[in-house]
Amino acid sequence: MSQQPTSTADARRRVTELIREARICMLTTTGVDGHLVSRPMGLQEAEFDGNLWFFAATDSAKIRQLRVNPEVNVAFSDPRNHCWVSLSGTATEAYDRQRAEQLWNPMLKAWFPDGLDTPGLTLIKVHPSSAEYWDAPGSTMVNLFDIARAAVTGRGPKAGEHESVSY
Repeated sequence: MSQQPTSTADARRRVTELIREARICMLTTTGVDGHLVSRPMGLQEAEFDGNLWFFAATDSAKIRQLRVNPEVNVAFSDPRNHCWVSLSGTATEAYDRQRAEQLWNPMLKAWFPDGLDTPGLTLIKVHPSSAEYWDAPGSTMVNLFDIARAAVTGRGPKAGEHESVSY
């Protein structure tokens, strides 16, 4: 846990920073059979105007799943920097040509070969309700040493910063 109280605004800013660094996430939806389904997605915008944006195909399983149950989890992992974010929220299909033009990048042509004119191209908008983050700065060796020290002394490791945020 964090040693110093963090304001909600500071925690939200930190979530945004961590998400920007990670960029790739696992989007978890609920399948029509009730089972959780996760898949990697590339975040298109982390400005946190309050929402996360992803490109998708209208006939994809994830869009069908969101139409039945819009509750999702988006998990970001940046092991290089020892940071993780888990964000819960509500997802909707929200195609807007102008927004798509703003978010488009050429790498997306691998999935959408006709670019913005790809038939069935849509956007997923995730509006967060809460997030948690874990930020354990330091090298892997320092973190492993801290865990080993904790195991020997019986005192918990200094796990870095962990905060929960509501939106």
